[in-house]
Amino acid sequence: MSLKAVLFNFNGVIIKDESIHQQLIDEILLAENLRPNPQEYWKVCLGKSDRACLQEILARRGRVVTEAELTKLMEKKAQAYVKQIDALPEIPIYPEIPEFLAKIQGLGLKIGLVSGAMKAEIELVCDRAQIKQYFNVIVAGDEIHQSKPDPYCYLFAVERFNRQEPTLQLKPANCLAIEDTPAGITAAKSAGMQVVGVANTYPFHMLQRQANWTVDYLSELELERVQKIYSGNPTSVTTSEC
Repeated sequence: MSLKAVLFNFNGVIIKDESIHQQLIDEILLAENLRPNPQEYWKVCLGKSDRACLQEILARRGRVVTEAELTKLMEKKAQAYVKQIDALPEIPIYPEIPEFLAKIQGLGLKIGLVSGAMKAEIELVCDRAQIKQYFNVIVAGDEIHQSKPDPYCYLFAVERFNRQEPTLQLKPANCLAIEDTPAGITAAKSAGMQVVGVANTYPFHMLQRQANWTVDYLSELELERVQKIYSGNPTSVTTSEC
């Protein structure tokens, strides 16, 4: 089974922006006359979509919202995020990302982005960072209702690849996911994919227990060696480091 596509998470893999998201969630809570909890965001929201994050945080405070109200809050947060990113002199993407994307493309592999972030946020960052041209498929949080750790987002990405290019005949087993959270790793593995955990958000040892490969930085990942494992020609590489 050959490697055909590499699928990236967005927040925490492409861009270092969790502090911005936490601030915006806190602002939404304050506007709703609810008190933020400094530790809650990291426990409830990391690796999940804005929809799932807001829904759970509000439910913890006894606030039940309709789908229309939830969508309105998500749009409000997305607008505030775009405003903040627009004001930054430089987009805080991880420095190895442009070179790493170019390397994947040079190996003839397809590239996808599978995220719970809103599409407007993803497109703004990718445009400003000049990396949008690398992504053949983008699946955003406002396109699907199921949040990681549910595997649907990854399965939907495979379906979108195949609609776009039927001759590709992509299967989950042909895909390598790159994730930074336990929720994301669970989603990709449940979809039938192998996963690289990159220790941008959680410690190396936590991701190492769940991912097929774990690295501190994406620049450390030896894609050619991973390709050999997919093709059934494994080298002396462990399933926890690469």
